[in-house]
Amino acid sequence: MEITKSTPIKELLEKHPAVVEVLMGYGLNCVNCHFSMYDTLESGLKIHGLDHEIDMILRDLNEVVSDSDKNS
Repeated sequence: MEITKSTPIKELLEKHPAVVEVLMGYGLNCVNCHFSMYDTLESGLKIHGLDHEIDMILRDLNEVVSDSDKNS
């Protein structure tokens, strides 16, 4: 699964719990936020003022998912 701007946060957290650390590192407490049930990554990042970091965050998330898949 490639993580994109349109990836639903809920789906991402359910399929790849390892991404929690990355999201928390950017100040996103998506695990505890009820809006994560409805938001995409892009909308969640914009709400938190991280518009300019979207590409960097996507890169980090995809790297974690890729590493996790390799170790499975």
